[in-house]
Amino acid sequence: MPIAFVTARAVPDDAEALGVPVGTDLAAADGTGLDRAFLEAQGFEGKRGQSLVLGPAAEGPVLVALGVGDPAGVDAEALRRAAAAFVRAVPKRGRVATTLLAAAPDDLDVGLAARAVTEGAALAAYRYTEYKSDPDEVRIAELTVVGTGGRKLAAGVERGAATSRAVALARDLVNTPPGDLTPKVFAQRAEQVAAEAGLGVEVLDEKAAKREGLGGLLGVGQGSDNPPRLVRLVYEPEKAPRSTLGLVGKGITFDSGGLSLKTSEGMMTMKNDMSGAAAVLAAMSVLPAVGARTKVIGYLCLAENMPSGKAIRPSDVLRIRNGKTVEVLNTDAEGRLVMADGLSLAVEDGVDAIVDVATLTGACIVALGDKVSGLMGNHEGFVEQVRAAADRGGEQVWPLPLPADYRKQLESEVADVKNIGSGRNAGALTAGLFLKEFVSDVPWAHLDIAGPARSEEDEGYTPRGGTGAAVRTLVELASGFTRPKPAKATAQA
Repeated sequence: MPIAFVTARAVPDDAEALGVPVGTDLAAADGTGLDRAFLEAQGFEGKRGQSLVLGPAAEGPVLVALGVGDPAGVDAEALRRAAAAFVRAVPKRGRVATTLLAAAPDDLDVGLAARAVTEGAALAAYRYTEYKSDPDEVRIAELTVVGTGGRKLAAGVERGAATSRAVALARDLVNTPPGDLTPKVFAQRAEQVAAEAGLGVEVLDEKAAKREGLGGLLGVGQGSDNPPRLVRLVYEPEKAPRSTLGLVGKGITFDSGGLSLKTSEGMMTMKNDMSGAAAVLAAMSVLPAVGARTKVIGYLCLAENMPSGKAIRPSDVLRIRNGKTVEVLNTDAEGRLVMADGLSLAVEDGVDAIVDVATLTGACIVALGDKVSGLMGNHEGFVEQVRAAADRGGEQVWPLPLPADYRKQLESEVADVKNIGSGRNAGALTAGLFLKEFVSDVPWAHLDIAGPARSEEDEGYTPRGGTGAAVRTLVELASGFTRPKPAKATAQA
């Protein structure tokens, strides 16, 4: 059951637990008197994400000390982690409250601070229990965010709750077993979400995809008994928009590798290969709630990559929507093929900028690990705009180059381009260069979320399994999007 969030200027009388912010100076920022010697004896240091249940106060709620780190360096992420620690410390209490906002410095916007507290708590409370016989659920029914700030405080809490619902949707989709989330079922779920959110939606089945020339999508999906789908979602703001943003999501509902078959171990987590499409759908589902002012068009490129007598073969050639031909030398480099069609459609729709989101390469995990997404693109100003959105959303991204001299690695003997680079190195970059072939001169950014899309452990506000990576970034980007100014391509591209 999702937590209901409310705001108040004081701790409610019926609160069963109270989370208080404590810095590395071991003083409670809200003025609650705590025994420093006791905290030290329990090994509590006030570090970010630490928590310590202190027991009930006199005639009051159970007190929980929540570490926020250096009092002078408290930021939104510190509050997000502290709120998550609070939920993990008292998961069975019905009504709880926190004074974490008291730790926010004066220069931290109260709305952003309230949003961070709400997100940390809501995301930490997430559980995927659809297939559990005896689920261990968080039972917190209501969390009161205590502080001053009036409308900004309330708006921050409301925004945080909405964004968290979107992340939960993405996590649910990623965690669903692939046999229960085929391309057709995913498309049906997208139609349902669109109807509930007031989005426009169009679904192309395999016949329509053939008429539209979506050769990449059809090629990847032809080996499966579950045919592909292309879903086009449209968000129209209430007032006439001044710009249009395109979002393209990789939606490989299961990736066996095709005839370039993965190992059994390599397939174990391949239900998460649709995390990009899940992020796009989830982010768009809350754009009406957050009042985004730009028009947003989303493209979910949905296919199942399976080996069979019908499967695409290494050395086959596909023709993408924009007319370019691709020699497929590795059928396990399939995500970029379906994305090529989605990117081509976005260009045709006349968007002002495009962001694509994909669990694209293991090479990006080698480079950046499992907590940082790779970011690259063809327009420095727009790439920076995406990076700023990720910072506001509390997600880690790191810019990577697109060296022009690496483009020759994609040269094919028989087609316009091949789907893998010539060497073993720089796989994330050559994949980005491949996608760049399909965006024309439209400002474009690529997020490789192969690492952050899945977590192998429960940590902070991130559960084991699907994480909902990039949802917060996309919501922030769509909420504050500005049309990129004409500029030369990045120096490296």
